Amino acid sequence: MLKTYSKWAINKCRTYVTRPSHMNIFDRNAKRLQKERAALSPDVELYDYLKDEVGFRLADRVFDIKREFKTAANIGCHRGYISKHILAECVQHLTLTDSSASMLEQAQGTPGLQMRKVVLDEEELDFEDNSLDLVISSLSLHWVNDLPGCFAKIKQSLKPDGVFIASLFGGDTLFELRSSLQLAELERKGGIAPHVSPFTQIRDIGSLLNRAGFTMLTIDTDEMVIGYPSMFELLWDLKGMAENNAAFNRPAHISRETLLAASAIYQELYAKPNEKGVPATFQIIYFVGWKPGPNQPQPLERGTGEVSLKDLGKVIEGVGKVKTEN
Repeated sequence: MLKTYSKWAINKCRTYVTRPSHMNIFDRNAKRLQKERAALSPDVELYDYLKDEVGFRLADRVFDIKREFKTAANIGCHRGYISKHILAECVQHLTLTDSSASMLEQAQGTPGLQMRKVVLDEEELDFEDNSLDLVISSLSLHWVNDLPGCFAKIKQSLKPDGVFIASLFGGDTLFELRSSLQLAELERKGGIAPHVSPFTQIRDIGSLLNRAGFTMLTIDTDEMVIGYPSMFELLWDLKGMAENNAAFNRPAHISRETLLAASAIYQELYAKPNEKGVPATFQIIYFVGWKPGPNQPQPLERGTGEVSLKDLGKVIEGVGKVKTEN
């Protein structure tokens, strides 16, 4: 009896250890096929407007760091929305990765920029430890199931004092579309289905980066509101961007009457008076995280302060008097 119980306990322990620490929400193969389909479309460039703008803004954050990066990697590069803005004077060698071979093939860089392209899923990063000075990613990581694990792998691949700069869609993205579809289904079906994939909340990004070991975090958000003639043009453009739903529990189809009802609700709730079309909000989260290094600024040891916080008002008053006298 004791021997049988021991085997049972060992098997339970093995099951617990091998159980994944995250839940698979997104179908990565479906997302790859969506990206392949979008890349092979003859008018794929028509849907680059949003990602191209965000890629430009992210590249501008790279230029703000007054340092020349010898080795860098662009995770989930799509059609090269960042690489087309990265200058050779800033980055010496850039590795582009994406799960879609067709999108990766279409990615281009600036003159003189040394590039290497690797078909690689964002959830299966295999860069050597301490091999990269910079990791960048634009509007790709919101489709990753194990985001803490992805951040940990990126931090492991960075050299000490290396930097991770990325952007992803925030939780308020497409709130108009989500609420319109939910209200339409409640009216027509008596329940709702997840037609819009979940997004990461800004309040979670900082804790995830800290958990992965990044320091000196900088996080900010931006909202881009784009007008469309109707909800249907928005849905068509999302498909052209390869940003259509890829969750495992997504419904196989949505009825025509539900779509028409959702479009009418969208128009009624969110269209501005005396204006044609409807708005769609895209919340963009930008963040910068650094891998700890010996040359980074360090906080003073506890107890070394010379002024108490309770006397801070007196210090400010003293500084004001000195400026007035001068």
